[in-house]
Amino acid sequence: MTLRDNALVKKYINIDAKGSGSSKMGILVGSFAAFAGILYGYDTGIISGVLGMDYVTGLFPADKTAFTSSEKSLIVSILSVGTFFGALLAPICSDRFGRKWTIIFSSLLIFNVGVVLQTISTSIPLLCAGRAVAGFGLGVISSNVPLYQSETLPKWIRGAIVSCYQWAITIGLFLASVVNNGTKHRNDSGSYRIPIAIQILWALILGIGLFFLPESPRFYITKDKFDDAKKSLSILRGLPEDHPELIAEFDEIKANYDYEKSVTQSGWLAVFSTKNKQLKRLITGVGLQAFQQLTGVNFIFYYGTTFFQSSGISNEFLISLATNIVNVGSTIPGIFLIEIIGRRKLLLGGAVVMSLSQFVIAITGVATTSDAANKVLVAFSCIFISAFAASWGPACWAIVGEIFPLTTRAKSIAISASSNWLWNWAIAYATPYLVDSGPGNANLGLKVFFLWGGCNFLCFFFTYFMVYETKGLSLEQVDELYENVTNAWQSPKYVPSQLRFQDTLENKAETENIDDVMMKTDQSREESV
Repeated sequence: MTLRDNALVKKYINIDAKGSGSSKMGILVGSFAAFAGILYGYDTGIISGVLGMDYVTGLFPADKTAFTSSEKSLIVSILSVGTFFGALLAPICSDRFGRKWTIIFSSLLIFNVGVVLQTISTSIPLLCAGRAVAGFGLGVISSNVPLYQSETLPKWIRGAIVSCYQWAITIGLFLASVVNNGTKHRNDSGSYRIPIAIQILWALILGIGLFFLPESPRFYITKDKFDDAKKSLSILRGLPEDHPELIAEFDEIKANYDYEKSVTQSGWLAVFSTKNKQLKRLITGVGLQAFQQLTGVNFIFYYGTTFFQSSGISNEFLISLATNIVNVGSTIPGIFLIEIIGRRKLLLGGAVVMSLSQFVIAITGVATTSDAANKVLVAFSCIFISAFAASWGPACWAIVGEIFPLTTRAKSIAISASSNWLWNWAIAYATPYLVDSGPGNANLGLKVFFLWGGCNFLCFFFTYFMVYETKGLSLEQVDELYENVTNAWQSPKYVPSQLRFQDTLENKAETENIDDVMMKTDQSREESV
């Protein structure tokens, strides 16, 4: 009987759901890295409130009374131009210097330089320059955080912890709304400088904290630093470096990486290869990030304050604050559901609820204008935000972080993240022209929700045909999934075979009695207990 067919060997050698040791450190690392979402969310949310402040509208616009559509479009969208290029160029650093150090450099230096420029600005050009620089740093961070999380977390909770990145984004949006609400009535430069400068604090917490956390073991393996990889795994899994389960996981990662190198290259051309469905994976990642933006969620958070003002709703800052609270609270169920019902069901259900909510908003807005209509608008905006926060918000980042092979993972995630920021820019730039009245504008108003509703309708079909179910699989088993399953809708029924480093174990079994291996494993487990 071969080792492959031996059930006892599978029990002791295969990396089970949780295994021995402790997952606390791995969860801590992934959770802390998720703090980067605060930077993303806060920077995204702060601009909506700043553009609606009386002091700002009397200082920055050319006519010193109100922002034109082109001015609003430039100020809001220029951040996404920087993030697009930052995300796209991130692998140059992350594949050379490591995931961790790339995040540290981007947060402590690049992002903070951009924030300083925004803080000292008194005119639109310098404000935009600062947002572009901060955006570049933010793009690098947004590309590396899901990568770093996915490569350090144990598989049984990977999706949930990576989803915390989106939760941190919602918290950042909420904090921005709170700070904006607290400074909006100031009649001095503190009205906008205080909320903008606070971003430096978030960047310092992230950058300094990462100094004390381990690098990704998978990055070390790509650099042939095997001892460092084992040390990193030892810290992350709470096991000694010679523990059988840790050695098994190390062998799995290394053998899988060696296999990937034997069938494909790691350069940029390999990212677009059809081998092992790499191109299909890339289309999935790029499509998910694009559709996440096309849901229309950032329309509310970028232009929520000014939009509610133009819709005749009083206390627009308060309503914006309420939508942010809904966003934060609704992300929590999504963090649990992603590991309970899986990625596909979460995305499919979310797309249905989001689409219906936005069609209701659009139809109500076209049919009537009254206090009752305004209440419907706010209520279904909250329902839409709740559905997004529990589904497409967290799930997209989790999926993108886990579907790519190690040889092309950093580059593929970078392209996927840049897709997020490209569509973010396009929507931020085009929205004022779509919504506002005036010469050359579409003057859609609430009708724009027909557009968002239609996009969410397409989200459902994209998920059904393109998104594979990866719940409960290691990153190496995800590779196996794509190799063996042709269609995405068949993936929930897939059961992974033995791990790819099985040949290594079979060779090892020829020189070492498998009973000894099992006895050592039992002894180690007893010692850990």
